[in-house]
Amino acid sequence: MRGEKDTHTIVERVLSLSKADQTEVLFSSEDSQLTRFANSYIHQNVSESKAELRVRVVLGKRIGVASTNDLSDSGLQKVVEAAQTVARLQPETPDFTSLPEPAPIPETSSFSEATASFTPEARARAVGAICQQAKDAGLIASGAYTTAQRAVAVGNSLGVWAYYPTTLADLNTVIMSEDSSGYASRTAWDVGKVDAAAAGREAVAKALQSRHPSSIEPGAYTVILEAYAIAEIVRYLSYLGFGALAVQERRSFMCGHMGEMIFDPRISIVDDGLDPEGLPMPFDFEGVPKQRVEIIKAGVANAVVYDSYTAQKEGKRSTGHSLPQPNTSGPVAGNLFMSAGASSLADMLASTERGLWVTRFHYVNPLHPLKATLTGMTRDGTFLIEHGQITRPVRNLRFTQSMVEALRSVEMIGRERITEQAFFGAIRVPALKVHDFHFTGVTEF
Repeated sequence: MRGEKDTHTIVERVLSLSKADQTEVLFSSEDSQLTRFANSYIHQNVSESKAELRVRVVLGKRIGVASTNDLSDSGLQKVVEAAQTVARLQPETPDFTSLPEPAPIPETSSFSEATASFTPEARARAVGAICQQAKDAGLIASGAYTTAQRAVAVGNSLGVWAYYPTTLADLNTVIMSEDSSGYASRTAWDVGKVDAAAAGREAVAKALQSRHPSSIEPGAYTVILEAYAIAEIVRYLSYLGFGALAVQERRSFMCGHMGEMIFDPRISIVDDGLDPEGLPMPFDFEGVPKQRVEIIKAGVANAVVYDSYTAQKEGKRSTGHSLPQPNTSGPVAGNLFMSAGASSLADMLASTERGLWVTRFHYVNPLHPLKATLTGMTRDGTFLIEHGQITRPVRNLRFTQSMVEALRSVEMIGRERITEQAFFGAIRVPALKVHDFHFTGVTEF
């Protein structure tokens, strides 16, 4: 990982080489380590150091982007020339006004020396604890444990300069028997908050509990969705509708509903790049300071996030949510927090006469963006609830459900939240109890 002084030197060198009307340099560097395990033993330990430099140039209203990992003088010269060549060949972007002007970057910290210096032996001990728990239970463990230190810097010819170092610790595991599985994950910027043994216990317990599943008829059920499942839902809501470009292109489920109650009034979702409970990042990939955006406020469609381009189209200011360029997705809300409630999982279970308990989803795909309808599969522990108790594990089911309707149908909200990695950020959410959640198929496993 490059320090600020070294990074600044590289960025300034690139800016000095460009003859474009405006130039932006995005520089990222990373040292990451990965310990991967399967069949209850470590089979891979890798370490990677990498850096990427991305140059965006503006010639009138023509924009070009090029990237390189060659940081030699000749490499920097070539990438600038490539970006300028691309710009000359592009059609004009009529709504483009300018790259961002400088603005104060808020202070936050998400760099842990303990994470940055976490050793392969330490990861092996953590993974070993999970594998031993699985072996003791007659199960098989697999998963991965990543630790990393990263730095992102943005500079442009208008005077923007932003640099931020951060760390990441991310652990996930799937524990399996012949006919069942359990899952757990832990994500934080401080490795001290990643309890591998607790993750192992969680996944082992779920794998044991979900043994010998039986079939159940598809249909509409009251469901208890663990926080893992809710994180997947929020991830797709962000992708489908929380960005300004989706609204401008009339493909967001929030289109025509701004200021209206679209979810249960107890549901609030904010994007906050400074919250230390997530994976903080104080500016976006244009060097614009991140703003706290109340996207869903007490159930109301309240706001969306902007990058400089989508903001200029509406005469607004960017909220600091640009992705690296070139980017056809538009701005993305990547640091999402759903408000917690007052219920425990035990409360939700005891209050359910008949329903399903869902650990998490996978193979999720959007079907109808304007309704936020998703389809996908349950995974790693699905159970029938009868008279306030889990009575038996059931085979995985396919769901097909409008998530707008699901979040209107909330009965209870969990008081505990988990953090999961997201697209350029993190998602922190509670479990939810929802009625009339639609399952449309059943598997043979």
